[in-house]
Amino acid sequence: MKRPFILISNDDGYLAKGINSLVEMLSPLADILVCAPDSGRSGNACAFSARSPLYLDLKEKCDGVEIWTCNGTPVDCVKMALSELCADRRPDMVIGGINHGDNASVNTHYSGTMGVTMEGCMKYIPSVAFSLCDYDADADFEPLRDVIVRITSKVLSDGLPKGICLNVNFPKAETFRGVRVCRMALGTWDNEVTKCRHPRGYDYYWMIGRYTNDEPEAEDTDAWALSHGYVAVTPTRLDVTSYEGIDLVNSWAL
Repeated sequence: MKRPFILISNDDGYLAKGINSLVEMLSPLADILVCAPDSGRSGNACAFSARSPLYLDLKEKCDGVEIWTCNGTPVDCVKMALSELCADRRPDMVIGGINHGDNASVNTHYSGTMGVTMEGCMKYIPSVAFSLCDYDADADFEPLRDVIVRITSKVLSDGLPKGICLNVNFPKAETFRGVRVCRMALGTWDNEVTKCRHPRGYDYYWMIGRYTNDEPEAEDTDAWALSHGYVAVTPTRLDVTSYEGIDLVNSWAL
């Protein structure tokens, strides 16, 4: 019998410790195809390349693992892999990560890691994103192993409902208090633009910002779970329709 087949990508680039740790964790469970950006593409969300040519480069192939790079966005990587590298075998699962940094709350909308997962979900492939709240390039991913293997095994065996993917975020900790299934917290970013003066006489800007959890007492959110030492699992849907808003807009008698 063929082993399961998992497509993995990220937004930190194929050399990032997170994606390589994920491959090591999951290679006993499944054949692995990595198609990841050739360098960091954080913040690309669901962007894809419409005006630039794309290239694939095989980096490694051994023991049930193939590693390819693409010069595009995380979503480009998934599209290219499904089109050009998976002609004979459709992935049983698409995984984004492990991301170096938090992708909870409204960060979901900016995340290239979630872009990978949403793209897989749009292709009706069970898809999961894994992120660790630690931006260090040498972050310790070992504490995540047990939960990642358990979630991946469960999704491989049972699948996910069509149009639903999972956004899994881990606090930076050696041990976790447990796993909580959460909703996305409402939050805002401010002070997002930092202005600097170049010695040659012109202004330039850095996008940085400060995140605020706008409902810190709400115990059913991913932000609360992470701040209290829990792994946050947020089921996320493709359908962004506000069903409550349908009646409202209909009442306008447009």
